[in-house]
Amino acid sequence: MKVVLFCGGFGMRMREFSDTIPKPMVPIGYRPVLWHLMRYYAHFGHKDFILCLGYQGDVIKEYFLDYKEWLSNDFVLSEGGRQVDLLQRDIQDWTITFVDTGAKANIGERLLAVRDHLGDDEVFLANYADGLTDARLDKIIAQHHENGSVATFLSVRPIHTFHIVDLAGDGTVRQIREARDAGMWINGGFFVLDRRIFDYMNPGEELVHEPFRRLVGEGLLGAYRHDGFWMGMDTFKDRETLDDMYQHGEAVWEVWEREEPGV
Repeated sequence: MKVVLFCGGFGMRMREFSDTIPKPMVPIGYRPVLWHLMRYYAHFGHKDFILCLGYQGDVIKEYFLDYKEWLSNDFVLSEGGRQVDLLQRDIQDWTITFVDTGAKANIGERLLAVRDHLGDDEVFLANYADGLTDARLDKIIAQHHENGSVATFLSVRPIHTFHIVDLAGDGTVRQIREARDAGMWINGGFFVLDRRIFDYMNPGEELVHEPFRRLVGEGLLGAYRHDGFWMGMDTFKDRETLDDMYQHGEAVWEVWEREEPGV
């Protein structure tokens, strides 16, 4: 199943990095968040990637063209350093298609731009390329097929602390609750999409705005609820949290370290 990754945004809330590299290339440990995400999909057997490039897309191209596989794999060094034998590999069976979808295109426009690269696939995966999870991808896909949805997304609890306020007409606060305690669920940015999604899209529209509203009207939009780990990397603080988890051996999104491949 092909995986479409939207890698072209400016990442304005990550200015500490985005002045020099695109947001998907912001490092978590010694690999960019994009690599962690691709490794997650590959673990479940989905290794055919389509990267929708935009802002500083050349940085992403150069990273994979100059990929250093020994960074994340054990190896044997011999012949005075002239011979390197990797004991395992990570991306040798990946296929990556790089497509320039425009510096200022929205998500819907980027998806339309790579439509021809989907081939004959009736169902494909898509992602914002800036969040990580330990959700079981196979279960998300299974629910999508069982429900006959045109689109299904991972639905998660909000991680940031903000408050929902119930106001009376005169401005008196009736109730105040944290978002997580209010039963709220948000879009986690992991999508399973049927090819029929293109029938609900018009040029220039944002994917989760007009097209998804049309699907809601026909009962064809699904959400997979996940109470486990999910975190979007929207700000520098988010990146610091993810990197700290990685450095302390708490990278719970690394399902490939704990489970058999493709489970």
